[in-house]
Amino acid sequence: MRGLSGRTAIVTGASRGIGYAIAERLIAEGVRVVITGRKQDALAEAVTTLGGPEVCLGVPGKADDPDHRVEAVAAAAQTFGPATLLVNNVGINPVYGPLMAADLGAARKIVEVNALAPLAWTQALFGAGVTEAAPAESGAVVNISSTAGQGTAPGIDLYGASKAMLDHLTRGLALELAPRVRVNAVAPALVRTRFAAPLMSQGEEVAATRYPLERIGIPDDIASTVAFLLSDEAAWITGTLHTIDGGARLR
Repeated sequence: MRGLSGRTAIVTGASRGIGYAIAERLIAEGVRVVITGRKQDALAEAVTTLGGPEVCLGVPGKADDPDHRVEAVAAAAQTFGPATLLVNNVGINPVYGPLMAADLGAARKIVEVNALAPLAWTQALFGAGVTEAAPAESGAVVNISSTAGQGTAPGIDLYGASKAMLDHLTRGLALELAPRVRVNAVAPALVRTRFAAPLMSQGEEVAATRYPLERIGIPDDIASTVAFLLSDEAAWITGTLHTIDGGARLR
């Protein structure tokens, strides 16, 4: 895809699942990628399988930790050159159940990680102005949202509310950072990941019956759209939410 080769990206939560697939696709497009994750061993293994230190660097830490964000942005600049591409992939959903029984401490943590951390990462990378970091290049951000943010989702409405907030932040940031930085989001439905396993308690085949395309998503489905939105192929796209759901919302 045009405009990706030779650039530097940060992908949060990329030791496995959707984040890993995004990093893999970007590296295939010639991007040098800094990936983050909480578990250092898993992160180190991901770096190895993604191609090693020439194309990938792992920086362990929690997405909502300010020191971790500073470290990752600095490590990207020192190792590969200033990052101008950002994928806010980290998301958590530690609780399932009705809103009326929700633990408010858990609710705050969900909002902190799923909505405020992406905002903070964007501030950390572009707060001083992308023109100072890379005068010849514009920047691009993709936030990983969810179809749960587009309507009620019994049992995961706290998660959905945090993603709805992320969708709104995406639009606000797109307006504030234009014209130098584009900001978009993708909203996957059910994707085959460890994170989504609790939503497939009756098996993948049963879950797939909800989708006109007769399957659930795979991480590569998301990675290809993210790569497009980061590339110059999407140079006139900002402030948008791209739903990737196998046609589920048609029903």
